[in-house]
Amino acid sequence: MATTDFDTSLPSIRQVQNLIKQAAVVEFKLVTGDLLTGKVLWQDPGCVCIADENNQQTTIWKQAIAYFKPKV
Repeated sequence: MATTDFDTSLPSIRQVQNLIKQAAVVEFKLVTGDLLTGKVLWQDPGCVCIADENNQQTTIWKQAIAYFKPKV
């Protein structure tokens, strides 16, 4: 049996999964200072993929994220 780094017991993993299910628009602040906004399509142990209002997909390395929050 293979081991995985994708631990669904972690609160941050569950939070992103809930945002995916809700199709919520999320703001991602990157460590570079850039701000990306979109709906989260998927996540894996290293990345998150979002789609902006034009349905353009961007894959973000999790280590590049300073924080994220649902857009109100």
